Amino acid sequence: MEAVKERYQKLIDRPNEPITLSNGIYRRYKNPIVTAGHIPVHWRYDLNPKTNPNALERIGFNAAFNAGAIKWNGRYVLCVRVEGNDRKSFFSIAESPNGIDHFKFWDKPCVIPQIEGNPDINAYDMRLIDHEDGWIYGIFCAERKDPDAPLEDTSAAIASAGIVRTKDLRHWERLPDLITNSGQQRNVVLHPEFVNGKYAIYTRPQDGFISVGNGGGIGLGYIDDITTPVVKDEKIINNKVYHTVYEFKNGLGPAPIKTEKGWLHLAHGVRNTVAGLRYTLYMFMTDLNDISKVIHQPAGYFMAPEDDERIGDVSNVLFANGWIADDNGTVYIYYASSDTRMHVATSTMDLLVDYCTNSQEDKFTSAGSVDTVLELIKKNKGMY
Repeated sequence: MEAVKERYQKLIDRPNEPITLSNGIYRRYKNPIVTAGHIPVHWRYDLNPKTNPNALERIGFNAAFNAGAIKWNGRYVLCVRVEGNDRKSFFSIAESPNGIDHFKFWDKPCVIPQIEGNPDINAYDMRLIDHEDGWIYGIFCAERKDPDAPLEDTSAAIASAGIVRTKDLRHWERLPDLITNSGQQRNVVLHPEFVNGKYAIYTRPQDGFISVGNGGGIGLGYIDDITTPVVKDEKIINNKVYHTVYEFKNGLGPAPIKTEKGWLHLAHGVRNTVAGLRYTLYMFMTDLNDISKVIHQPAGYFMAPEDDERIGDVSNVLFANGWIADDNGTVYIYYASSDTRMHVATSTMDLLVDYCTNSQEDKFTSAGSVDTVLELIKKNKGMY
């Protein structure tokens, strides 16, 4: 048991360092920041030698990933999706003094109240939103078995957007699940400001649990009263497009960041391959005064899995549902790789705005991509 504790403490204390290779937009860091190994020892082991004389792990944990993020009392706080060996996910708070290493879980997992008569079977991928109404909201996927599935089908599920709110990240108030016209909702995000006195909410309507069917795209709708969250006037503002990184489906990551030139959005895009679904991250910007209007969207992905990030429970996946914009302009991008572990990359507000506003947009054909390269070559003539 002493060896277990020593190994855990060594992992918590391990310093992180940036990877020197960079594209100028962001810097990745060498070590994952939260893993299953970061789960506290007293969550996993019975520490009483009388009842656990062989020092066996009593509760196993498989992964720690897909974390929401917020700056709280001067600390960098993640609401991590922790998955046990039993396949159930739940939420736990981990915090760091600097945002890049020394992440340590709070003493206990989050206790999320259940909806009476309709409890969640699984809950995951919480976005944290510090809303101007004074509450911190958590929007997450509440998964339940599909009651209309045949008896022999034990995997069919229905995904809804669960909503909680808190003032201290310890005590959570459960609100009703989001009501929309779609049969399935995942990757739902609350806009941090009121829009014309209403709560604005980004959605991802889809027909099936995995397949979007006739749905898909990042939607935007409005709610009059968050305690009875019914979406009105929902429309798609960022759709799927053939032969792009967001061809199969897409969804918003964390809540957007406000800048002088527009709202910065980080999203994930999914395409299908012979090796399975590939998840990458991409960015776009919306208008400050009309958040339904996309004003900039660079072509292709912003980040994709590299090296060991490609390997895990669901390989070839990057997913982000949390970032923190510091007062000094630094942006901490928290992303998970292959449904297994958490990482951090850092950038700045200025760099991300530069990337979004000055990078070439997708022309949606191979010939168009060649034209884009030729334009840059022509611009650089005599400079190389």
